[in-house]
Amino acid sequence: MHAFQPHLEDPKYDGEINLMKMAKEIPWSDDQITLALSPFRIQPSSDQVAKIREHTRLLLKWNKLTSLTSITDPVEIIARHFGESMFLGSFLPVENGRLADVGSGGGFPGLALKILRPDLQVTLIESNNKKAAFLAEVVRALCLSGVEVLPARFEDLRLEDGSLNFVAARAVGGFPELLRWARNALSDRGHIALWVGAEDTTKISNTAGWTWTPAVRIPESQRRFILVGRPIEQESFGKPLGYR
Repeated sequence: MHAFQPHLEDPKYDGEINLMKMAKEIPWSDDQITLALSPFRIQPSSDQVAKIREHTRLLLKWNKLTSLTSITDPVEIIARHFGESMFLGSFLPVENGRLADVGSGGGFPGLALKILRPDLQVTLIESNNKKAAFLAEVVRALCLSGVEVLPARFEDLRLEDGSLNFVAARAVGGFPELLRWARNALSDRGHIALWVGAEDTTKISNTAGWTWTPAVRIPESQRRFILVGRPIEQESFGKPLGYR
């Protein structure tokens, strides 16, 4: 499977975008963006603020043509999408590794974590071609290196065993299948991070073949959590891995 190279359908795109110039054209101030991210322990640089602003601008523009998010308020997008995604970096060191974002959609959490940790190598897995085209547009507009977009279902991808340091999935179902896939793709000390509700947290924590840290509640939410786990050796040969 090769990285996505779409024919982009944005007639206004005319090459590399000057992010600092674009920042002046969009009415969300640096202070507004920084304040929206503050509950999530994020203190963005001016470059990160510019990238977040441009990603948000593109998200709202493309959202008129394809369903990327149900949230349309820019400040709420920054908090709910960027803040909740970047929050993972406050307790799990995700720099200097390779991360696969399964069901990336609008680029969350994968592109948000890439903005937060520029040295992170990111694979965005998105089966919807229009959403994959959007992701490729954001990667190009933000001049991000070390990012590939794979337009495929994760179940159909066979990555090299042990090639990933992190697997991340936000608002994605089918956890038993995802965990089986991630178990093969993750390195020996690799981690999976799941953005889940309270009920799923309990179910997933009882999954055989995995060890989980206590779920971390996402700031400004009562029922959304990030659950981090890693695979362990099977206790007995042939024991199925998945929900008990």
